[in-house]
Amino acid sequence: MTSSGNVATQLSVVLLGTCDTKLQELLYLRSRILSHAEDASITLIDVGNSAISDPAISISHNELVGGYGSSRSMDPSTLHRSDIAQTMTECATACLKHLLSNNSIHGVISVGGSSGTSLTSTAMRHALPFLIPKLIVSTMASGDTASFVREKDITLMYSIVDIAGSNTILNGVLDNAAGGIVGMARAYQKRQSDDSISTSSAEANLEKKTRIGITMFGVTTPGVESIRKHLNSPSYNNEIYVFHATGHGGLAMERLISSSHLDAIIDLTLSEITDYILGGIMSAGPHRLEAGLKAGIPYIISVGACEMVNFGPRHTLPRKFEEDGGRKIYEHNEAVTLVRTTVQESRWIGECIASKIQNCALRPEMVQVVLPTGGLSALSVKGGVFEDVEADEALFEAIERGLEGTRVCVVRVEGNVNDEGFVGEVVRRLIRLVERRDG
Repeated sequence: MTSSGNVATQLSVVLLGTCDTKLQELLYLRSRILSHAEDASITLIDVGNSAISDPAISISHNELVGGYGSSRSMDPSTLHRSDIAQTMTECATACLKHLLSNNSIHGVISVGGSSGTSLTSTAMRHALPFLIPKLIVSTMASGDTASFVREKDITLMYSIVDIAGSNTILNGVLDNAAGGIVGMARAYQKRQSDDSISTSSAEANLEKKTRIGITMFGVTTPGVESIRKHLNSPSYNNEIYVFHATGHGGLAMERLISSSHLDAIIDLTLSEITDYILGGIMSAGPHRLEAGLKAGIPYIISVGACEMVNFGPRHTLPRKFEEDGGRKIYEHNEAVTLVRTTVQESRWIGECIASKIQNCALRPEMVQVVLPTGGLSALSVKGGVFEDVEADEALFEAIERGLEGTRVCVVRVEGNVNDEGFVGEVVRRLIRLVERRDG
């Protein structure tokens, strides 16, 4: 949308790049974008370390730093090399935010190596909302891309060869990228137009849907699928968003909560908390759980998959777990190895969850903790490979003790996290919280 609220008709694409090192490649990419969309408006922003001049550059290095830099970063040449990238990232982020607030942006694309990818992906993550197309052609796209993408919808395209000069392979990759960003940008532009039309129509008078986020893992999937079935009943007006609790899934949910895109939460799966405490590979970091609690929205919390720590292939398992002769270890598949938590570890997890709720809940009466007494996942049911009643009890007691005397309701429910009876209780409690909020 433009600042006046009208949908822009001209396709607008932002091209980010370090013109001091990648000008030839950026200009070729720019030309290919125009070949796919002749009337497109392309804003080429120079995020390089030093100034360079070219008529195709829309926002030069000096304009970027002078217009969007903080007082300490007005002259990057005075900074150490390690600080220049951070400074240019801050400038690029501020510039994108400004362009977004004043003009319509239908897509953002960049090219780069490790430093360029880090810079532009950070700017995209911090400046651009979900669903605006974000594409990066990178030499780093075939490796560990977690630090670039995180919880945002960034698309990475591997450059095959280094982004250095002109050759048939690189030119082909850049041409494909140009076609990709044009296609995505046009889809986004059309969606904006369609949304504008529907908003001004009678559909705008319909009751707003309640947007509900649910966390899921493979071992809690049956429970989540049943919850979705209940909440998607014609008797309700809900829109369901399921987040895979892989670390970035939890972060994506937290970001959507913070930006007011979710109205209620069923946090059925808290394995990301376990991984954060015990060093697993699917941690969502130290702030998991906080966004929903601070937002004061209806929030049902359970402890699905809290009994397992996630690691990669078996050979990557930390030695301390392998050397613990009594430790239960389960190879979920070739890429994932699971470790069962002990009684003491379960107690730590429960204390962490209770502390988060106690310290962050804006409206404690909107938070309920529902504990499944028959198993935390498909693996810890009676007779399952991770069954450990004593460890589960330590988890439950730590949560109950930590929330004693608060206005947070903590209840134990018979059955495991995937049982229909447990699921039904979770759904009923969420519906009552939503009705209480709306009433």
